[in-house]
Amino acid sequence: MNDRTPRATGDVDVAIVGAGIAGAAAAYFLSPQASVLVLEREAQPGYHATGRSAALFSEAYGNGTVRALTRASRAFFESPPAGFATQPLLAPRGHLVFCTAEQRSLLDAAATDMAATGTRLRPLKSTEVRVLVPALRESHAFAGVLDAAAQDVDVHALLQGFLRGARARGARVVAGAELLAADYSAGRWRLATRDGEYSAGVLVDAAGAWADEVARLAGVGPLGLQPLRRTAVVFECRRHAGARDWPMAVSADESLYFRPEAGNFLASPADETRSVPCDAQPEELDVALLVERLQAATRFDIRRINAKWAGLRTFAADRSLVAGLDQHQRFFFWLAGQGGYGIQTSPAMGMLVAALVTGCELPGAIQDQGVTPELLAPIRLRSGVA
Repeated sequence: MNDRTPRATGDVDVAIVGAGIAGAAAAYFLSPQASVLVLEREAQPGYHATGRSAALFSEAYGNGTVRALTRASRAFFESPPAGFATQPLLAPRGHLVFCTAEQRSLLDAAATDMAATGTRLRPLKSTEVRVLVPALRESHAFAGVLDAAAQDVDVHALLQGFLRGARARGARVVAGAELLAADYSAGRWRLATRDGEYSAGVLVDAAGAWADEVARLAGVGPLGLQPLRRTAVVFECRRHAGARDWPMAVSADESLYFRPEAGNFLASPADETRSVPCDAQPEELDVALLVERLQAATRFDIRRINAKWAGLRTFAADRSLVAGLDQHQRFFFWLAGQGGYGIQTSPAMGMLVAALVTGCELPGAIQDQGVTPELLAPIRLRSGVA
């Protein structure tokens, strides 16, 4: 795939379905080696899960494979290529896990799990928890652990950096181009979209919650991916001195998290409600439950909810990401199941996809973390999926 010149209009080496963070990163890293087309069903990239993420970069988040990919992504986040972004991609935040007396065993289990990655944690007594987040009620600040290295991710800058860089390298990003049909014959994919028809040698399925549906359109068996709805709000309350420097605070039972957000606070009940692929909207019951949990755990005097939304986090059965060629259709590449980890793993995943699609060896930064193609291959999910 060294010849990056399209054979004809709309004819490329690689077509990527989906311009969220996964598809954008793949396009960025593939475009120096192949002609690339990105097809986005919505009017703008990143409309669904990417644009609705409360992104945090934490090497203690997710399972072992996710954590390895996150570690492999750190260097890119800390030192992106020149011109990638006009501001840093990461900003100090911290990640606090707090508990009630009854949840102490959950806190201990979380701390053990987080420390297993080599993350340096700071155990906190009740008074120390309340110094970090004074709004917590004493009953919910029985103890805590702090990962001071966790950082906020500028999702907009990251997504736009990938897209801008991909375009600069010759990739084409087409919005409003929902895939309607995909047929493979004579060594090429024939793709019918709302924007027109295209042709590609390899089809990359980075369609998020729609990944299984895109596979069916292409005549490829689904993997049983499950979209899960998560609710979030931004609320206004009485000002708290120094609040902008508070860490993200997460309950030990993972039923609540909140953090500062542009002078207000962002919060979520950390819900995971099964959903079909859709433009997810918040349910009033979930918003009410969130307010109830906030009032029980904190002293926030919620004056107004300024914004509320929901997003779909799509998971494979084992909650690891999926990346690899389908074993039955060797020119269909799965890039799916990002769950809640797509942002923080996007640089490593983009590099990995570029290597696998072009038949190259995985970059050393990924191999050094123990990541192998087999850990992400879609074949691991085939058992029991119709």
